[in-house]
Amino acid sequence: MKYVCLGYMAAGKFEKMSESERNAFVDGCFAYDDVLRKNGHFTGGEALKPASSAVTLRFQNGKVVVTDGPYAETKEVLGGILILEANDLNHAIQLMSNHPGVRGGPFEIRPAADLTGMIRESERRRAKT
Repeated sequence: MKYVCLGYMAAGKFEKMSESERNAFVDGCFAYDDVLRKNGHFTGGEALKPASSAVTLRFQNGKVVVTDGPYAETKEVLGGILILEANDLNHAIQLMSNHPGVRGGPFEIRPAADLTGMIRESERRRAKT
């Protein structure tokens, strides 16, 4: 089963690290990602640019409104995602508990939704029109 792991970190924490601290943190994360990949658990992931580069889309009054920045003001910002293949939630927790990124901030783990059936039903409905 796939799990999406959302890694958060206090805003500015990464930038405030010394170069050697940043390098050790990044190298530890990538080394563990290699372990996950080697064992068939890492199926994808991306780091995100700072929240200041985000835009948020909202549908208001019949149109899309674009605003600068993330949706919510928080002390922690989403720093990246990792898509994990695990047997169940406990297995995903076990795998991510060993990830050095957890030392930088919390990770939220959510089961990925299987949309296969929903997509097929939508395709059938759309094919009729």
